[in-house]
Amino acid sequence: MKQLQTKFKDAGFTLIELLIVIAVIAILAAVAFVALDPLTRFQDSRDSARWQDVTAIVDAIVVDQVDNGGNYIGVVTSTTAGEVYMIGTATAGCDDQNSLCDVNVTDDNNCVDLTDLVYEGYLGEVPVSPNGTGTWTSAVTGYTLTTSSTGAIEIQSCESENSSSIRVVR
Repeated sequence: MKQLQTKFKDAGFTLIELLIVIAVIAILAAVAFVALDPLTRFQDSRDSARWQDVTAIVDAIVVDQVDNGGNYIGVVTSTTAGEVYMIGTATAGCDDQNSLCDVNVTDDNNCVDLTDLVYEGYLGEVPVSPNGTGTWTSAVTGYTLTTSSTGAIEIQSCESENSSSIRVVR
């Protein structure tokens, strides 16, 4: 009987050995979590989506312009050069999110609705900025439009998290 008890006693792990292994695994998991920095990865992902959105909006406006003999879509033509407009379906309150934006919308009524680009097939939908600090909707998308006196179009994301600014000019 003594031989049988000795055999079982040597076959398992002690409680201390198990606790040490669990502690080492926990330390390695914590180090990996900190090294991967998920918050920064999420911010980079939202910035990447914003870059794609501003590029898609500019491309849609330019292709529409080419298809219409060099004339911009009516809502873009009716903007005042140098003023910043919020893209979206709102008709007022377009400057309410200025505290969150890299660029300030010039006036409360400076709204521009680009849904005609969707109806004409140049955009699948008017993009809405991924929610970072602000809460963006189709009424106030988090993207701005500025025209210049030379005819250039600038689309800019209101917020950028890991980039200095997100804007495309054509």
